[in-house]
Amino acid sequence: MKILLPLFYLPPISWFSVFLREDSEIVFEQFESFPKQTYRNRTAVYGANGRLLLIIPVKHNGTRTINEIDVSHRDPWEKIHWKSIKTAYQRSPYFEYYEDQLEEIFNFKTNSLFAFNLNALKIIQKILKTTKTYSLSEEYFRNPTEENYREKFSPKKEQEFLLPEYYQTFTDKFGFQEDLSIIDLLCNKGPESLTYIKNIQNK
Repeated sequence: MKILLPLFYLPPISWFSVFLREDSEIVFEQFESFPKQTYRNRTAVYGANGRLLLIIPVKHNGTRTINEIDVSHRDPWEKIHWKSIKTAYQRSPYFEYYEDQLEEIFNFKTNSLFAFNLNALKIIQKILKTTKTYSLSEEYFRNPTEENYREKFSPKKEQEFLLPEYYQTFTDKFGFQEDLSIIDLLCNKGPESLTYIKNIQNK
């Protein structure tokens, strides 16, 4: 089965349950018009005050395809995001174990949002110890032949997957926060993360 997936910034856990399906062939969409307020340039982590959105600032130069979007370097967002992640997860069970690899994500220099997200995914795959392959779309189709997941994941909509609860660093304070960035799962579940992902089911 071919699946057309959007490429996200440190994607939510549910995204990985689709990406890592064993019977699927993954194609990343690179020619869609860049939609605002999506996981393409934002990710959700569990901070000391609850759910925290980290947003990559992008340059707005009219309607452009996702693979042409440049990130803005007006502010040192890489340092800000990395500091926020360290603060959120430094007391989690596995942060120290993965810290050096996660920091590599934010040391990658590029102006391209798509390239940044792709490099971050490669690092996450190394941590998960998965070699899942993928290809990139060659042109945009409004009605693609692949199973279309371009609009399945949204920060504003309830997701369509059943995610079992697991202990998070601030669970005692705010309860379980569902479907955060893969970073949250890795820092709290460690080597069990891949098994957790593969057991996720649709609602």
